[in-house]
Amino acid sequence: MQADTRPVTASSGLGPDEVAARVAAGQTNATSVRTSRTIGQIVRGNVFTFFNGLLAVLFVLVAATGQWQNGLFGGVVVVNSAVGIVQELRAKRTLDRLAVLNAPRARVRRAGGEQDVAVAEVVIDDLLCLGAGDQVPADGVVSDCQGLTVDESLLTGESEPVVKQAGDQVRSGSIVVAGRGLAQTTAVGDDSYAARLATEARRFTTTHSELVAATNRLLRWISLMLLVVGPAVLWSQFRTTENSTWQETVTGTVAALVGMIPEGLVLLTTLAFLVATVTLARRQTLVQELPAVEGLARVDVVCLDKTGTLTHGDVRFDELVPLGPAAGDEAPTALGALAAADPANATASALAAAFPAAESRAAAVVPFSSARKWSAIRTTDGWTWALGAPEMVLPSPVGADQEVARARADELAAQGRRVLLLARSTAHWTAADDDALLPPHLEPVALVVLAERLREDAADVLRYFTDQGVALKVISGDNPRTVGAVAAAVGVPGVRGAADAVDARALPADADALAEALETHSVFGRVTPHQKRAMVAALQARGHVVAMTGDGVNDALALKDADIGVAMGNGSPATRAVAQLVLLDGRFAHLPEAVAEGRRVIANVERAASLFLVKNIYSLVLAVITVVTLGAYPLAPIQLTLISVLTIGVPGFFLALAPNRRRYLPGFLRRVLGFSVPTGVIVGAAAYAGYAAARWLVPEEGIAGARTTATLVVLLVAFWTLAILARPLTAWKAALVAGMVGLACLVVAVPDIAGSIVLLEVTVQSLALAAVIGVVGVVLVELVHRRVPSSARTAERTM
Repeated sequence: MQADTRPVTASSGLGPDEVAARVAAGQTNATSVRTSRTIGQIVRGNVFTFFNGLLAVLFVLVAATGQWQNGLFGGVVVVNSAVGIVQELRAKRTLDRLAVLNAPRARVRRAGGEQDVAVAEVVIDDLLCLGAGDQVPADGVVSDCQGLTVDESLLTGESEPVVKQAGDQVRSGSIVVAGRGLAQTTAVGDDSYAARLATEARRFTTTHSELVAATNRLLRWISLMLLVVGPAVLWSQFRTTENSTWQETVTGTVAALVGMIPEGLVLLTTLAFLVATVTLARRQTLVQELPAVEGLARVDVVCLDKTGTLTHGDVRFDELVPLGPAAGDEAPTALGALAAADPANATASALAAAFPAAESRAAAVVPFSSARKWSAIRTTDGWTWALGAPEMVLPSPVGADQEVARARADELAAQGRRVLLLARSTAHWTAADDDALLPPHLEPVALVVLAERLREDAADVLRYFTDQGVALKVISGDNPRTVGAVAAAVGVPGVRGAADAVDARALPADADALAEALETHSVFGRVTPHQKRAMVAALQARGHVVAMTGDGVNDALALKDADIGVAMGNGSPATRAVAQLVLLDGRFAHLPEAVAEGRRVIANVERAASLFLVKNIYSLVLAVITVVTLGAYPLAPIQLTLISVLTIGVPGFFLALAPNRRRYLPGFLRRVLGFSVPTGVIVGAAAYAGYAAARWLVPEEGIAGARTTATLVVLLVAFWTLAILARPLTAWKAALVAGMVGLACLVVAVPDIAGSIVLLEVTVQSLALAAVIGVVGVVLVELVHRRVPSSARTAERTM
């Protein structure tokens, strides 16, 4: 490590000139890891795709035939890519701006004073000021500390916190869970441990997305289908007697392949995520991983921390309840000393405001930690003062004074109040396994009552989740009776009062038994950070999709393990760093909005995927029939482009971004295939029936006339399919479908458009044949819709 060779920084920290020299030398904590894609990556991701490349090759082949109309599908590629690039750039600007505003800060000591700087502005040899709740921004060596305890599980997988001493190394990405200290940075930027592990390169990759996984699976199947069917279609078009020139052969082959390419499906899926992300950003919800929007819609259990989630994160001193004679003069002085000795938590801040420390009286300190739930000091006059949870300071009351103190504390906690016990002893604490044990015979001095305010929107949010069938679990490190009283006040189902809360210290360690306890109870107090992680894992083992909310350092690891981690914007840097969603203004009420956006994305992408897959299936059916019959392909590329734009592209875009309140249901791919495959087979069969009937009944119209009939049949059945997937037909959706039908009628009715551009030869016979066969196709598609579970059918039942 560099610590062995670099000079030791003075206790006052680096001076301005030293900082400037290191910045000029590039020795800053800036990394090449980005939280969003670069402009170049966005352009490449939207332009250079497999399907775009295939369409470009097909466009060149069609252009060589001289029929420019059949190459208009190339315009779809350009439009798709342009829309995707523009939308993602807009989203990037919005999200990057929010990410900068929400970026974690680092505290460093420079020129004798402490200052907050951006994490990227930390330089080599800086003195980092570390406190509970901080995430270490760069690798370093501890130079001075007081009870500094660090959790490195995000880096090493080891769940137990590590106590650090002067000279020990601290790694970037680890979390300070207790104490405070100074550390001199030894590796910054891309040289740091966390950067080498790429723990921060999470966006677009971490959260599992059913939509993305299913779409990718569809694309793999379609790619395989193209590789198998494409050569067979090319062979059949060369062999058929209906194609008299190479230009007709190329045109038929291109038409078959273009129809099987889902040119807009990936775009619409991406756009749905991006629009949802930007929408939430405007509502002060930062989405740090795009698929998290969808993931939150799949959540069926929400684990809530009490402090900062159900209540406001800030606490204030309420009253001092005396328990002995020392409560008069000595208790306020001791509380001021305790707050000054360990200031890095909200409780200490509240006490410091009420009991300012006149001078430092602490000779030794045990800082507060969420695992031990108490802090202590040893004063210069020989007293040990302890402050913490009553049941942790006095776990087994001995004597009348201790029993009275515990009973009074329980009484106050049952009222939903937050209670700490101040006790003292002349004996010193003892060390045990890198921790400390309080003296056994503590004298209760006073109860410190802190006030918390319920969040005004907590009850409404919990009612929303309850109505949606989402289970609620309140998991807190506070007194179980306090947590139970708060949970009852905000309306957690099945919780009537303080007695309904479970003390987590009595929970079993066995995963199955813990999962059973979680299934039967809703409120838990005195939960350690390790237990929070175990609870999340136990729920996941039972098949639940778990969201975890929190704001404190004790929530960070559970947030990381949960399917969806939701951090409060005013929470610790550690929780914001590992969460997928950050509620920037700390308002719990934004969570239902995020759920609604996720549901909208899932339901609308399902509709769009059904539209696209129907086209792919009927194109495959026509291609297979063409190979078997050695006939010309029944549709020209320009006709497929017309069908795709009017029945899929334009309406699919609007449907993918429209409001949708349908609840999440598993089985996205099964439902899409269940509707699209039989519907696509019907449309393909109807199209070929129209083509074959025209060739047989009106042979004088030739292939052009037969293709006209097939095109009209597909338009008729595809519009009905669109109307099915748009159900329930609200006014705007009915107008959308009617507008697309009107444009199709305009194209067919205007000879210059129909004949010169779309290559249609519309006659009375072609219209009549198309109407008869199209109606049969419509009836069959409607029967499929009524008998086979589909996205549209599900939407009608759930909206």
